[in-house]
Amino acid sequence: MNFVTKAYLMQHLIWWRLTWARRNTKRRHLVAGNPKFMGARDAVALIRDGDVIATSGIAGNQRASILYWAISEVFDETKHPANLTLLCTGGQGGRGKVPGSMEELGVEGLCTRHVAGHQETFKSILRLAEKGKCEIQCLPQGVVALLIEAQGRGEDSLLTSTGVGTFLDPRIGPGSHIFDPNAEQLIEVVGGQLRYRVPKITVAMFGAPSADREGNIYLRNAAIIGETFDIVRAARRNGGKVIVNVGRVVGKPEGDLIIPARDVDAIVVDPHCEQSVSIKHRRYWPMLTTHSNMPMDAAVERLRYVNTFLGITPRRTALDDVLARFAALVFSENVKRGSYVNIGTGLPEEACRMLYEASLLKEVTVFTESGVIGGLPAPGVFFGASACPKKMVTSPEIFRMCATKLDVTMLGVLEADSEGNVNVSKRGNGPKNYVGPGGFIDITTGAKMVIFVTTWMARSVIAIENGKIAIKQPGPAKFVDKVAEITFSGKQALKAGKQVFYVTTVGVFHLTERGMELVGVMPGVDIQRDILSTSPMKIVLPEAGQVPVVDESVVTGKGFKLSYK
Repeated sequence: MNFVTKAYLMQHLIWWRLTWARRNTKRRHLVAGNPKFMGARDAVALIRDGDVIATSGIAGNQRASILYWAISEVFDETKHPANLTLLCTGGQGGRGKVPGSMEELGVEGLCTRHVAGHQETFKSILRLAEKGKCEIQCLPQGVVALLIEAQGRGEDSLLTSTGVGTFLDPRIGPGSHIFDPNAEQLIEVVGGQLRYRVPKITVAMFGAPSADREGNIYLRNAAIIGETFDIVRAARRNGGKVIVNVGRVVGKPEGDLIIPARDVDAIVVDPHCEQSVSIKHRRYWPMLTTHSNMPMDAAVERLRYVNTFLGITPRRTALDDVLARFAALVFSENVKRGSYVNIGTGLPEEACRMLYEASLLKEVTVFTESGVIGGLPAPGVFFGASACPKKMVTSPEIFRMCATKLDVTMLGVLEADSEGNVNVSKRGNGPKNYVGPGGFIDITTGAKMVIFVTTWMARSVIAIENGKIAIKQPGPAKFVDKVAEITFSGKQALKAGKQVFYVTTVGVFHLTERGMELVGVMPGVDIQRDILSTSPMKIVLPEAGQVPVVDESVVTGKGFKLSYK
C-alpha cells in the first residue's frame, strides 16, 4: 500500500474517531410534497410503548445510528417510547466502545426485552439484564432470520432440527430464556425437533444507502442486504410501521434492490448514515459492493490496515499466523474444489487470509452469514461484509443455503470437551459474560465438515524457537472434560456423519466414535508432557501407531505451500 493511500485511510479513521458521537437528532431533511421525509424525532413519535422493533444488519453494517440516538434522547426527556422489545439476528452493539449502535437503547425502562442470536456486543443491554431490568431471549441467528421471513407470510413458528442437542434444547439446557427461568420460553420440543417462536414485529427499522423523492428505498451500494426486505414484510403483515434511515436523496434509478414507497412510513435522511462502520453512504466504498472497482489484493490490504490502525479487534501475533497456516493446511487436505465454504470471525479469518494468499479460495465459493457471496470475508470491525463480493442475498436465503449446500465451515472455540462438544456462547457466569451463539448453531448443523480453530490453552506463553513450538508457561485449559454450555454437540455431529477437526497450537484432533483423536502434532511438542498431562479432556491416540508430526514450514512459514489434494 502506498503512502497516499495510507494517509487517506489514516485521515478517514482519525476524523471518524473524532466525530463518531456527533449527531443532531433535531435536524430535518424534508422533501416538498412528501410527508414521509421527516426528522429523527418525528419518526420516533411513530413508535408506541411496548412495540417490538426489528432491525436489519450485523456488526457495523446497516446501523441506523441517528434513530437509536433519537429514541434514547426522546425517552430521556419524556419516558416514551417505553418497554420496547428489540429483535435482531446477530450482534449489532458496539461492545461498549463504539457509539451509535443499538447499545444506545440499553436504557432502563426503554428496552425491557432483547431477542437475538448474539448478545456479546450489547454491553449496555447485558448490564440491564445483570440488574434484572431486561429479559434476554437467545435463539440461533439463522432461526431468527427464518422466523422473521415466516412472519411476512403470516406464520408464527418454525419447526427444525437446528439446535437439537445444544443448550437451546430444553431437554439439555435452559432453552431461549437463558437467565430467567420464569420468562417466556420461545422453544418447545416437538418429536425429535424444536419449534421456535419470536414476538410479532410492529416496527421495522434499518439503515439504507438512499431514497428518491417519491420515497422508494434503494439498497444499491449497501455492504449487506441482511433482513431488510423481511422485517419490512413482517411489520406490514402485522400492521406495524417501517422507519428507514438513509444517507442520500437521489434521482431514479438506483439499482433493482428497491423497497417501494408504499411500504415505508418514515424516511430520515442523515449525512452520517453508514455503509459500514466509519464509511458514510455519501462516500461509500465500492470495494464492499458487488460492483467493486478495486483489485482484490488492494481491497484486502485496506481492510487489514483499518483493523490494525483502530485496534478495536485483537491484534494478531506470529503465533496466530502459525495457527492460521495450520488451519489452512487442514482445510486444503480435506476440502474439495467446488465446495461451499463459510468462514467465522476471529482466528478463522486469519486462516482464510492464508487460503486467499495461496489462491485456494478461487476454487471454492465463500459466503458470510449476512448473505454476501464470493470475494473475501472482511475481517474485524467489518465482519459481515466482504471485499469484492460477487453476489448478495438476504439472511433467510443464506441460511437456507447453509442447510442445503454448505460443505465446510471454519469457526472459533471458547472451549471443547471429551465428547467433541464446543462452547462458544458462554464465557462466564451471568449476563455480563454472555456471548451467544450467533449463526454458529445454524451453520454447524448444516455443514458437512467443521474445522474448529483455537489456541490450546488460554493466556499461556508459547514461543517459536528454531521452527518448533515451545510452551514456556501453561495457562487455563480450553480442552476440558465437560464444557460449560453445549453450543455444538459432538454426539449429534457423529450421528449426522460430519467430519470434525479441532486445530490447535499443539496439534489437530479429529472427532471419532472412539473420542477426540490426536491425528497430528506440532514440531517441538511432547505429546505426554504438553498434551496428555495438561488436558482434562480425554484424548485417544491413533490405533495405527505414532501421531504424525506437522512439517516445520507451518511454524516458520518458509517454503509453506498449500494445494488441494
